[in-house]
Amino acid sequence: MTETIEKAKSTITGYNGKKLRIMEVCGTHTHEMFRLGIRGLLPESIDLISGPGCPVCVTPVGYIDEAVMLALEKNAVICTFGDLIRVPGTEMSLAGARSRGGDIRPVYSPLDAVEIAKNEPDRQIVFLAVGFETTTPSACIAVKKARKLGLDNFSILAANKTMPNAYKALMSSVDAYLYPGHVNAITGTAVCEEMKKLGVSGVVAGFTASELITAIAVIIEKSKTGEPFFVNCYPRVVTAEGNIPAQKLMAEVMEPCDSEWRGLGVIPMSGMKLRDEYSELDARIKFDLPKISGKANPACRCGDVLQGKCKPSDCKVFGKVCTPQHPVGACMVSTEGACSAYYQYGGAELK
Repeated sequence: MTETIEKAKSTITGYNGKKLRIMEVCGTHTHEMFRLGIRGLLPESIDLISGPGCPVCVTPVGYIDEAVMLALEKNAVICTFGDLIRVPGTEMSLAGARSRGGDIRPVYSPLDAVEIAKNEPDRQIVFLAVGFETTTPSACIAVKKARKLGLDNFSILAANKTMPNAYKALMSSVDAYLYPGHVNAITGTAVCEEMKKLGVSGVVAGFTASELITAIAVIIEKSKTGEPFFVNCYPRVVTAEGNIPAQKLMAEVMEPCDSEWRGLGVIPMSGMKLRDEYSELDARIKFDLPKISGKANPACRCGDVLQGKCKPSDCKVFGKVCTPQHPVGACMVSTEGACSAYYQYGGAELK
């Protein structure tokens, strides 16, 4: 194993070919590349760019505004993963809504929100369902359990997203994708094979140092042929067919829809919404929410970061006005955000 890793490191450090733009779709990959010092191995000809694989980062401003409205105007209890609480909306974050009397509760799982609804029947409980194929099944489980329990005080505000059309929207920005292993564990590798047919290369990568170094080395070696390629470098977790029960569950409860991605605009059929059969559990329908178009802080370049158009350190407010303690944009809030990674691990590796 050691010999194999040393060979992979040699492949990376010795590369002097054409410029390679490799997009780390997954926010965890971005953080691990910094934390493990892998960026320090890369020659100037390899450009690692961060992509839209952080669920909090791509959640649009309007979604935060919807959640704030539910908390302050509809008197709903908002249950959410912790990272989302400090994401700025047009006027305020959920943390701001809480300071004004909103009932905002961090939870570890959608099922926690179902339990709250069960224990507090006089309150309307709304779970903020964000995330990709990895976390969407858990939201679907919560929806089915709430229906089984007959809870008429539980609903979800869905902003779930799927990766295939996002890959297609960004394909002109990359030479190869570093595909997120945990997403492909659910979806399988069919979409990666499809991207190969469209002329876009990529590898599925795990999260350890050896897995990430190997994945980059494979991209370098395969790129020398000049032909599109796809390699599953995470076979211990990712299979061609993926997690079929999870796929069936999502198809039963949700269906594709157009979806807005922060900084990327609306990507057709890249989101998930509850099917009509579960409409009574859709918070937008239950509370008759108006269409809200949020407005991001114009100083924030989170959208450009998510598209690989700039590094976080290129943003004028990065590390000055915008810090983890006082974030201007979502990419600085999330533990998977690129700006958070650059801020936390910065220094000489900001490249």
